[in-house]
Amino acid sequence: MTTRLFGSPLFLGFDHLEQMLERASKTASDGYPPYNIEQTGSNALRITLAVAGFSMEELQITEEENQLVIRGRQSEEAAGRVFLHRGIAARQFQRAFVLAEGITVKSAWLDNGLLHIDLVRPEAEARVRTIRIGRKIEDAQPGVLEGAPDRG
Repeated sequence: MTTRLFGSPLFLGFDHLEQMLERASKTASDGYPPYNIEQTGSNALRITLAVAGFSMEELQITEEENQLVIRGRQSEEAAGRVFLHRGIAARQFQRAFVLAEGITVKSAWLDNGLLHIDLVRPEAEARVRTIRIGRKIEDAQPGVLEGAPDRG
């Protein structure tokens, strides 16, 4: 039995927001290029896209607001070539994934026609603060409201 961490394969993060899922699913309706999303750790994901025929120079990965956008555009090397059968797609694509708050791209690499993108959500740092309690307003530090946390 597989446990599914996410409500949709296009929403990458740990929050479930249905409106973002719907918007994300509309951005990639044709299914090209095919991709996998795998959980590689408790706070880590990997997106793998099948981009056979694309070189690193023909691929672009950007973060645009809360979206990870992967674009591919192959150069026109077919000029003057006569194909008897053309089954290998040589078309441009754009695939967008909605990222949850705090998700960042760790690395990306191309290997044997597969583009791998590692994403992480940094662990929340446990912070312990001591709040100073004063006896009356005059005891509070200047410029600090009574009951406000001590920043020191």
